Amino acid sequence: MMTECVGNKSVTIVLRGGAAQYIEEAGRSLNDAIMIVLRAVRTHAVVAGGGAIEMELSRYLRDKTREIRGKPQMVVSNFAKALEIIPRTLADNSGMDSTDILNKLRQVHVQEEADGLWQGVDVLSGCVGNLYEKFVWEPELVRLNVLTAACEAACTILSIDQTIRNPASE
Repeated sequence: MMTECVGNKSVTIVLRGGAAQYIEEAGRSLNDAIMIVLRAVRTHAVVAGGGAIEMELSRYLRDKTREIRGKPQMVVSNFAKALEIIPRTLADNSGMDSTDILNKLRQVHVQEEADGLWQGVDVLSGCVGNLYEKFVWEPELVRLNVLTAACEAACTILSIDQTIRNPASE
């Protein structure tokens, strides 16, 4: 049994299972889910899940690479490719052909339709779908924090070249 404070209310949840570690993990997962829903309700801003936002950002960055020349073009292009790891992993983990799903996602995100923005990996039906209409949402704030952390991590890794130099490469 675990008690969580959600806003100004206390919620008691009873969990049953075999081993204590499974019950503890289920408790942590349930707590995470409750906090995500609470954050979405408080901020009133959600985006579609299933890798929809990552695919749209990837499309936007790929379009921008046409305007960039030199090494920065390669960096932006590879970052766009890295964003596609989220929908690829979702497709792989749900038993779908990730290459086929990514190609379909790229195709629908390039189209000028308004709902193309919300197209992501629908793991329940095994295809690409409008996840905003299917109520697969994530809080916008969580998505912004994840993308900011990913960018900072990438910049940190790239800045190592400024600190450590291989004498053989100079």
